[in-house]
Amino acid sequence: MTERSRLITWDDPKGSALKGQTLSGIEYLNAMFNGELPPPPILKLFGINAGTVAPGLVTMTLPIGEYLYNPIGSVHGGAAATLLDSVMGCAVHSLLAQGQSYATLEIKINYLRPMTDALVEVLAEGKVINAGRRAAFAEGKITDANGKIYATGSTTCAIW
Repeated sequence: MTERSRLITWDDPKGSALKGQTLSGIEYLNAMFNGELPPPPILKLFGINAGTVAPGLVTMTLPIGEYLYNPIGSVHGGAAATLLDSVMGCAVHSLLAQGQSYATLEIKINYLRPMTDALVEVLAEGKVINAGRRAAFAEGKITDANGKIYATGSTTCAIW
């Protein structure tokens, strides 16, 4: 057995969150995705990278490494769920006005096939299906470089 290690560093998330309260959702996400504001620690922990932001649509990528593996030798379902929760939630966030907040009320994930480090990287896309004053609904998917789908998800978010 060869022991491996991974060093994680992150910025204090409180300052970024406070700055986010002064911006619309899409302004905040653009600032984060452009490097003007640091990403939240969860993205650093998992190795998730910012992709693109448009109103109601967000993409992120995840390099696949064995540090994401479960005991059976494939990426843990929780990593896919975290990636999907991130893109779907951020898609909702992209539609919020300054001063609005949201929280995930529920999430459903469908795992279609296992992910391994043979993939190198996957792309996740989240898009809003419907957004009202109090709730928003979004869906997402994880694909490889050829467009093959590995997982899908849906979420309901509360807005206040």
